[in-house]
Amino acid sequence: MVPRVAMRRRAAEVPPTEPTEKGNGKSHTNRICLLVSLSLFFWALLLYFHFVVIGSSTNIENQIHLQPQPQPSSSSSTSLRIHKFDPPKEKDPLAKPILPPAPVATTSTFNPSETVEFPFVRALKTVDNKSDPCGGKYIYVHDLPSRFNEDMLRDCKKLSLWTNMCKFTTNAGLGPPLENVEGVFSDEGWYATNQFAVDVIFSNRMKQYKCLTNDSSLAAAIFVPFYAGFDVARYLWGYNISTRDAASLELVDWLTKRPEWEIMRGKDHFLVAGRITWDFRRLSEEETDWGNKLLFLPAAKNMSMLVVESSPWNANDFGIPYPTYFHPAKDSEVFEWQERMRNLDRKWLFSFAGAPRPDNPKSIRGQIIDQCRNSNVGKLLECDFGESKCHSPSSIMQMFQGSLFCLQPQGDSYTRRSAFDSMLAGCIPVFFHPGSAYTQYTWHLPKNYSTYSVFIPEDDIRKRNMSIEERLLRIPPEQVRIMRENVISLIPGLIYADPRSELETLKDAFDVSVQAVIDKVTRLRKNMIEGRTEYDNFVEENSWKYALLEDGQREAGGHVWDPFFSKPKPGEDSGNDGNGGTTISADAAKNSWKSEQRDKTQ
Repeated sequence: MVPRVAMRRRAAEVPPTEPTEKGNGKSHTNRICLLVSLSLFFWALLLYFHFVVIGSSTNIENQIHLQPQPQPSSSSSTSLRIHKFDPPKEKDPLAKPILPPAPVATTSTFNPSETVEFPFVRALKTVDNKSDPCGGKYIYVHDLPSRFNEDMLRDCKKLSLWTNMCKFTTNAGLGPPLENVEGVFSDEGWYATNQFAVDVIFSNRMKQYKCLTNDSSLAAAIFVPFYAGFDVARYLWGYNISTRDAASLELVDWLTKRPEWEIMRGKDHFLVAGRITWDFRRLSEEETDWGNKLLFLPAAKNMSMLVVESSPWNANDFGIPYPTYFHPAKDSEVFEWQERMRNLDRKWLFSFAGAPRPDNPKSIRGQIIDQCRNSNVGKLLECDFGESKCHSPSSIMQMFQGSLFCLQPQGDSYTRRSAFDSMLAGCIPVFFHPGSAYTQYTWHLPKNYSTYSVFIPEDDIRKRNMSIEERLLRIPPEQVRIMRENVISLIPGLIYADPRSELETLKDAFDVSVQAVIDKVTRLRKNMIEGRTEYDNFVEENSWKYALLEDGQREAGGHVWDPFFSKPKPGEDSGNDGNGGTTISADAAKNSWKSEQRDKTQ
């Protein structure tokens, strides 16, 4: 047993690498070794290919897919993938930066800090500075060349064909003081003011404005001190259209080259013209056509022009009051005048100061004059015969102070200075056309016109011969008292204070107008930031309707006054249409000037 075990141990200890001989199993062992070696080589190749080549490729894919992927709808999906491998491109210095979308306002709160991309945001943000009393109220005034303003005053004899305007441009545009011989006026603040002197009065008031700035980036609005009314007045008669248009074209050329213009393309600019809008709306290039074309110039359409009578069909002009004779320097002067008007004994039910319009068969003035003559409670000042008292401020104001109601029909155009003289006297105005006040002076008069005035449609007089006396007597005495008090309360906002002084607490017509312009520009700026418009489906031909909308309304539909504002077709004459509405054209402006000529020759 022992020898057998020893033999087995020795056999096991023989090294496997020893060569075997043919015929005893050595050849079989060699083949197995070869197959194992080939197998190992094959698997080594597979492992190498898998872990080195495929592994590194997979790693690259993983790196790509780990990047944030855009949504399929994004137009930048391709560029995001390519940008990883492409060399960076040099930035184009002319390329416009991509700004974030303008925020859409979801509440009434406005946060200008989120919208720094708009150049006027700095001006909007001034309102947030509670320690600055001028926050949101700054006005920047263009320093125009003197040919646009002061040179006209130096050559004042040429400002009107029939009137020496030199005396009316004295006292900062107020004219010579009025003597209070008959005790009709108060002792201070009364002047013989020309009704077309607003250009210089307004500009001189602006010089006293408390919130002027030399930094236009702070400005809530930008004032252009161009005497547009004086400019057109000097060339309306006997001059060709090139002369009439020259200053307007030069002004626009000067403004559009200024850096302040570029901020809003002039939509934050405003100017004043103390004449009716029709003097600035020449419709053609015919030499015989009336006026200049200032308000039709593309740049002027962006600006706001304040005129004593605006167009119901255009959006770039706004009505401001005609100047009266009263220009107080102190609040106390206004309070004393108001109290005096409350306590007057008014013996006339109604009154009228004016002349008939025999050349206009549709005018109701003739019927109004007849009713005044035939009434025991009506008073008339006729303005067409001899040395008329109509041209005496004391005679006019004395009559208005003694009347409960003052009749204010259309003149040659929609509006009259007389309406403001009568309200200054505490007299309740009676209007016969909505364009005489209600659609004109929406900054200065309440929307609810029945609180301070009486409206009698023209056709009630023209076609139905309504008795004005009976209509006014139907108003209860208590209602008359309330209406008169409302008129008296409106006085501060309808007069222009003395430009050489300042009112303490009251806001005059200048203050009301400037604040209205600021509010308009501020709304426009906020709408630009929010990416919206102020109105839906704005129709400029219906522009008279928009100021009458209630808060929150964004679209103007049909209106009961539509028949009064039937726009004249090209080539049509002015006059009354079949519905009782009056169409105004250049003829109205011409007639207004003819009336002025007649007044000055008497």
